[in-house]
Amino acid sequence: MTREIKPELLDELLSGLERPEDLLGDAGLFRQLKKALMERALGGELTHHLGYEKGDPGGRGSGNSRNGHSSKTVLTEEGELDLSIPRDRAGTFEPQLVPKGVTRLDGFDDKVISLYARGLTVREIQGHLKELYGTEVSPDLISRVTDAVLDEVKEWQARPLDACYPIVFFDALRVKIRDEGLVRNKAVYVALALDVEGHKHVLGLWIEQSEGAKFWLKVMNDLKTRGLADILIAVVDGLKGFPEAIGAVFPETIVQTCIVHLIRNSLAFVSWKDRKQIMPDLKAIYRAENAEAALDRLAAFEARWGARYPAIGDSWRRAWEHVIPLFAFPPDIRKMIYTTNAVESLNRSLRKIIKTRGSFPSDEAATKLLFLAIRNAGVHWKRPIEWTAAMGQFAVLFGERFALSAS
Repeated sequence: MTREIKPELLDELLSGLERPEDLLGDAGLFRQLKKALMERALGGELTHHLGYEKGDPGGRGSGNSRNGHSSKTVLTEEGELDLSIPRDRAGTFEPQLVPKGVTRLDGFDDKVISLYARGLTVREIQGHLKELYGTEVSPDLISRVTDAVLDEVKEWQARPLDACYPIVFFDALRVKIRDEGLVRNKAVYVALALDVEGHKHVLGLWIEQSEGAKFWLKVMNDLKTRGLADILIAVVDGLKGFPEAIGAVFPETIVQTCIVHLIRNSLAFVSWKDRKQIMPDLKAIYRAENAEAALDRLAAFEARWGARYPAIGDSWRRAWEHVIPLFAFPPDIRKMIYTTNAVESLNRSLRKIIKTRGSFPSDEAATKLLFLAIRNAGVHWKRPIEWTAAMGQFAVLFGERFALSAS
């Protein structure tokens, strides 16, 4: 219920205030009001518990009465707040506003988690709270607050999925994680899906525990166990064995190699002085009108550059089966499906969060931070502008399979 505060009361409260700190400082009006209101509310809770007002003769002989106050310091979003908590003689009073054993009010934990999600370390959060609020918080308390997110992570990782997603992008980022006393450079795989309305969803995070196809098969089976029955197009980063793992679980899925990854791998062979000349020839391949024209342009590329950089043409031909699916779509829709730019945009925000970390102490610690960063990033996601046109194309190309995703 929203209650209007009378202007006369506000004028009375604000009279005599001359400086900003008189309102917002450690001894300012805001803190005084919060303390006074909370203590008044706690007194009201005790009155309700006892069944009579303070000083009411009707309370005599009731078997219980007020028994002074105890002091308690709680952590709030604005720092520490010292409260007087009323007591009863029978010891049966259980405050609801500040329950027994609770030393942090609503909002404080959210503040800590928000700082953690932005990449601050436990020690940095400790210093931040000390600097802004004058609050001494132990690293152990901050760790306990952020660890509470793990239950939410587990629930998110196991949540049911839609039966079908038109497009799912699979990509990986590298994270340093301590494992059995050694720091390993592990791959964290991210699956970013577009649903039938073009809205983005991160389906999950998987930290690589084994090499190659076995790991990717585990990821696919995990998605299927959670209710995903079909993927129309899977865009992958070209790792060996990944298309086979997708095909084993989702046999009708079209697997599209990420062209950006293919170009990036091609340029790894090229000297800096040749890159500006080579890029237009590479773009000409995937911007061709159709698959036949693309193959002709690949041959032209090899005729010009093959003697100097034979590995580039070889890598494109090895991946050709998974390069050409994009030519079934018009150019404006190709841009949306031939690259993992959507997931790479997410990965950039994740890398920004983790770049200050030397390493994570465990897989759980890495998953916790990445989950929080994904949750923050999701606020800014927008539907692709090409999606309305894409829906018509998908309906024609995939028929009943697309209808299933739309139902």
